[in-house]
Amino acid sequence: PLDRGLLERMRAASDASLLGAETLRQGDPEMRGPEGCLLPNRIRGFITESGDIPVVGKKIFQHGEPPRIFTGAATAAGLRHRLGALAQVVPLPSASGGGLSLAAALAHLAQLGAASVLIEGGGGLNYACLRQGVVDEILLTLTPKISGDQGASSLCGGPGPLGEPFLPLALVSCEAAPTGEVFLKYRVRKGE
Repeated sequence: PLDRGLLERMRAASDASLLGAETLRQGDPEMRGPEGCLLPNRIRGFITESGDIPVVGKKIFQHGEPPRIFTGAATAAGLRHRLGALAQVVPLPSASGGGLSLAAALAHLAQLGAASVLIEGGGGLNYACLRQGVVDEILLTLTPKISGDQGASSLCGGPGPLGEPFLPLALVSCEAAPTGEVFLKYRVRKGE
């Protein structure tokens, strides 16, 4: 519950959220702010390389402004046709190391007035953002629970290491809650 409240406050303090399409396929995220409110003028977006965006039963397409769907140039036209007015499809170029250019997605959001973007994951999107160097800070909540399941969600998952072998981070803040949750904030140490 405390982690959910923190996430909602972070949404209220940022101009946009970006989630991977797998998060939409596995759940029903709406990206609401404090007290479950849809925040006015806040941009909600998803990124998909495959173009696999489920619509049926997904609240994101029923409430608030239509989300932005970022995808590759090859899938944009078909996705735009399929989604119609339910979403605004934005084609992205490929990144130099493969995948879609997240810098281009963030530049598009900046053109819409988003000075700060909350990247909410999942693990594949987090990995790609860190790999492409577009992350300034990482907000991480440790909870007093362990899954152990091989298929459990991961903070970051990709085909190789993010550094040599690790991506260096600097601790900015650490706050322990009575629930046993620990809220960590790290700065990504770029070029160090």
